[in-house]
Amino acid sequence: MQARLISLDGKIAIPLQNDVNVVGRKRGVCDVFLDHGSVSKCHCLIVKTDGLLLVRDLGSTNGTLVNGQRISRGALLPGDELSFASLKFQVQFGSELPPDAPGLSAERTEVMPVLPEAEVVIDMLESDEDASSDSLDAFPIPEL
Repeated sequence: MQARLISLDGKIAIPLQNDVNVVGRKRGVCDVFLDHGSVSKCHCLIVKTDGLLLVRDLGSTNGTLVNGQRISRGALLPGDELSFASLKFQVQFGSELPPDAPGLSAERTEVMPVLPEAEVVIDMLESDEDASSDSLDAFPIPEL
């Protein structure tokens, strides 16, 4: 499987040639060398497996983000935005990639919040006046 990272301005294309790619700013160790002060020496891993790209942050100082959300690990889809600190790239992979036309795709992984905001939960509780038997009223919330 071919895979690469394309800078959002389309000027830089970084091929991911190995099955396991170390991303960072430490020469001689990293497969993807990014000479930028906000990138950690060993920032993250990108692994190609079974037609997927997996990413794992290696405890970087400034974080690895997928579509704007900081992650510790996760799966990537074609078109996702992958950021190493302040450097942003679009992920491209598949059996055949166009050799010289990176082209930014509009499709990306949808990022869902881990927890709903408190206002949303309160609105849900207050708006459910006609509660059915499977509503939240069937499960009393203990007072703290």
